[in-house]
Amino acid sequence: MVTLLEVKNLETRFYTQDGVVQAVNGISYSLKEGETLGLVGESGCGKSVSVLSLMRLIPEPPGKITGGEVLFEGRDLLKMDMDEIRHVRGNKIAMIFQDPMTSLNPVLTIGRQVTEALELHMGMDKAQARKRAIELLDMVGIPNPAQRIDDYPHQFSGGMRQRVMIAMGLSCNPRILIADEPTTALDVTIQAQIVDLVKRLRDEIGMAIIWITHDLGVVAGLVKRVNVMYAGYIVESGPVKEIYARPRHPYTIGLLGSLPRLDESTRTRLRSIEGLPPDLISPPPGCPFAPRCEHALDRCRQENPTLEPVGLEHSAACWNLKATEGYTRKIQ
Repeated sequence: MVTLLEVKNLETRFYTQDGVVQAVNGISYSLKEGETLGLVGESGCGKSVSVLSLMRLIPEPPGKITGGEVLFEGRDLLKMDMDEIRHVRGNKIAMIFQDPMTSLNPVLTIGRQVTEALELHMGMDKAQARKRAIELLDMVGIPNPAQRIDDYPHQFSGGMRQRVMIAMGLSCNPRILIADEPTTALDVTIQAQIVDLVKRLRDEIGMAIIWITHDLGVVAGLVKRVNVMYAGYIVESGPVKEIYARPRHPYTIGLLGSLPRLDESTRTRLRSIEGLPPDLISPPPGCPFAPRCEHALDRCRQENPTLEPVGLEHSAACWNLKATEGYTRKIQ
């Protein structure tokens, strides 16, 4: 498969009164055509900042992309001028944000918000754009789209607003769709519907997806590969089934241990990860997870490990891989 997106050593900093926040610290990954990639980790680990960086949506100041390359269709997005990047955003790379109530403009109709991108990027007139918008709303499961296109965001439920956001994201047939925790504010039934909708649309349209979440349970049946992020670093990367069955980084094991399971024959207590994420203004020396890790060695507190292969297309950044070598987890 053709590689659509290649992120190389991406670094992002925020310059605040308290100091420099090291939000993203040299992450690298690639995305192939039609592939679904998961970015997972706790809140504040750099997931959203990393994709906002590649979309050039980091507010400057206080933020600044301080290093790296983001290659899309052979060009570096970080070196494009603002007119060029605007042609890419929404057109070739689209993004669904976390909270549809704050992402949608409350004083514009749903129809106007969907047709804007169609007129701007696809060159449609108002009648063509309106017809296409109705088709998109129908595609994402909005009932009576021809009538509801003239409604305002407050007239839709949370799940329906998120469907509208997906319709806006798909309006220009993007090659990559970035979904930034699109199910976080929804109840579990609506979450499942949104995940099923995205899977169906991915298969129909053939776009690649980057799905950002703190919930490993959500991505289990959706993505092919997972990047686990912690303190601005990718600490484990690999096929989703491999990472679920044989996680190698202690942080990934901790995340999986906090998930409730329905297939256990006996009751098991959920595990929590002791401690708090590091302060990204003054992170600890060595591995950022070392202060919370039960397997930490002296070397872990002095030197930060790099991603090393631990299996087929599976990598982990850990100095004490022997401690997790025999860990296996039954998956359904």
